[in-house]
Amino acid sequence: MSTLTGRFAEKMGDRSVVHDVRVLGDFVQIWCDGHHSGEPRRPADTPAARLGVYGRKRPTLCVECEAHLAYAEARRAYCPKDPKPFCAHCDTHCYRSEERAWQQQMMRYSGPKSWRKGHAVDGIKHVLEARKWRREKARRSAEAAATTGKDES
Repeated sequence: MSTLTGRFAEKMGDRSVVHDVRVLGDFVQIWCDGHHSGEPRRPADTPAARLGVYGRKRPTLCVECEAHLAYAEARRAYCPKDPKPFCAHCDTHCYRSEERAWQQQMMRYSGPKSWRKGHAVDGIKHVLEARKWRREKARRSAEAAATTGKDES
């Protein structure tokens, strides 16, 4: 086992990482079902799937979506933030720009449909966390403006 694979496996031992990766798998499957239904698909064979993260419920994806999922699994596993914010609210963007654009598009499509796959509670948590991060951002901006105003006085 390589160091990278060992580190990945170690990260996949964290419950929050496993939860996030499973949600990602479901979201990518929703996207793939809606956009690539005519493509040949198979159960995902990603690093997380090989570690058994998805259990018997591996996402069934086309080759393109499987590659996107594998990339997202690695980004989530190696996220340096603790606690990890949603990527949309993070100040460090670790995705390549084209991957980030694809993930945003996929999330916008899959998010509203995810409640049918058992992610209603995750959706509510996402809305609440988004509110929290917006408030935190506004607070930081106000503090920065106040600090800048005092320095100029």
